Amino acid sequence: MPGLTQHTGKTALYIEDNVDTDRIIPARFLSMVTRSGYGELLFHDVRDSSFPLDQPEAKGASILVVGGNFGCGSSREHAVWAIQQAGFRVVIARKGPEGPGYSDIFRSNAANCGLCLIELDRSDHERLCSAGSGQTVTVDLEKSLITMGDESFGFQMNPVSRDQIMKGLDLIGTTLVSEDQISEFESKWDSFSPSGVAS
Repeated sequence: MPGLTQHTGKTALYIEDNVDTDRIIPARFLSMVTRSGYGELLFHDVRDSSFPLDQPEAKGASILVVGGNFGCGSSREHAVWAIQQAGFRVVIARKGPEGPGYSDIFRSNAANCGLCLIELDRSDHERLCSAGSGQTVTVDLEKSLITMGDESFGFQMNPVSRDQIMKGLDLIGTTLVSEDQISEFESKWDSFSPSGVAS
């Protein structure tokens, strides 16, 4: 999958807290046997004429700005796929004393599928949100910095997830990085039985 070091795009704001994966992609759509066709189903059951992502200023956005504890509930990679297939490369959530920006399972699924998740402190998140949807924002993973016009917001990211996103590695890819060491180990390890145990 493609890596991401820096991304510039428009923002779309959906500032809701505790958005679970069933709201992101309703469970009845999970019976599809392909990994495509989920983008148009993103937030299917809560979209109406006033839905934030369907407003003119959010058209063509590739950076989704959400509230806190996004992606909670059941584990489903389909939620990540739906966000990606709707055109989003980056999601920015709010973290604070009340809780993290993302659920642990959603965070793991996102990293394994190449979706970049960023958390901002409440004050920076509020500054970003106050500008509204449609702002041009640059996310720089090397500098751990978000810029919007003259404003900038620093963020912290798990180094392993950051490296994984930047290099475009899924779980298999992160394993294959150590392919030489694995092969060397396997060439020397010729028995699955403890030494001295009769076969």
